[in-house]
Amino acid sequence: MLGILVTAVLCRFCVDTATSVWLVAPLGASAVLVFAVPASPLAQPWSVIGGNTLSALAGVICVRYIPDAAFAGAIAVAAAIAIMFALRCLHPPGGAAALLAVLTHASSFGFVLFPVLVNSVLLVTVGIVYNTLTGRRYPHSQVVDRSNAPTTSRFSPADLDAALQRYNQVLDVSRDELENILHMAEMNAMERRLSDLRCKDIMSRDVITVEYGTDLQDAWLLMRRHRIKALPVIDRQRRIVGIVSLADFMRHADVDLDVSVRERLHHLIRRSSTVHTSKPEAVGQIMCTRVRVASANRSVAELMPIFSEDGHHHIPVIDSDSRLVGIVTQSDFVRALYGSGGAKT
Repeated sequence: MLGILVTAVLCRFCVDTATSVWLVAPLGASAVLVFAVPASPLAQPWSVIGGNTLSALAGVICVRYIPDAAFAGAIAVAAAIAIMFALRCLHPPGGAAALLAVLTHASSFGFVLFPVLVNSVLLVTVGIVYNTLTGRRYPHSQVVDRSNAPTTSRFSPADLDAALQRYNQVLDVSRDELENILHMAEMNAMERRLSDLRCKDIMSRDVITVEYGTDLQDAWLLMRRHRIKALPVIDRQRRIVGIVSLADFMRHADVDLDVSVRERLHHLIRRSSTVHTSKPEAVGQIMCTRVRVASANRSVAELMPIFSEDGHHHIPVIDSDSRLVGIVTQSDFVRALYGSGGAKT
């Protein structure tokens, strides 16, 4: 309303309204693009001004040199499309501007300047002011900004460029907006996939465990043999009482001392030959008793902050009776995150 009103009022006072055209109908279609879809490549200032003006010029030339209106109209619209493609100012109402020039027998080049050019400039000016005041970006830059592109996306900007090149058609959406839409769709799909997954779907079921009184040397050998970094500590009912990790061994071995790590670890896990000793002998003496666990039916999505922010690497999984049934490691979580692993059996 504002765009057409301002354009019409200003142009009407410029000419004798009884004898001259002061507003062209294609401007109504231009207003739809400028105010309804300002991000569209077809609605940008150069598209509106260049598309309407150059198309009207094509129409005037056809009127001057082609007597038959039917042939003139067809050639004018075809020429307008070709010019807009060549000069990268494709604007659908431009075809109407070319046809209008033919149907109204506009043979003067003055028609191109006024009302077509002036109408288009005024409409774009109002569009810039309105869209800016309402918080929408216009003109909408069609230059691709790849500095903020997600680094974990499954496709790269080059992949998108290659797909668009094979598509080989004009899209009524800018290149950067299309890329943003695809990234948002990818994130939504990932969130939906994770929300549907439960811990029981991705956990490792064959959990290597130890008990409170398990000898440190035995626990260390288990970790080395199975190439794991943590062992849940359970009681006889398979309830979690703690967890022992590589970090616990390192901490109690005093690896910060000026002695080799190998020697310190060997001293820690070696069985003592004396009855009374202050050196830890069993897993229960070095394990961490505060264990973060998850229920088997817990959503995998809820584990994201635990792994990413809390620094956990292993989350034991328990059933409704608080018994250990599995463990979710960072590898299990990453596999689920990228959709490359399904439910384990």
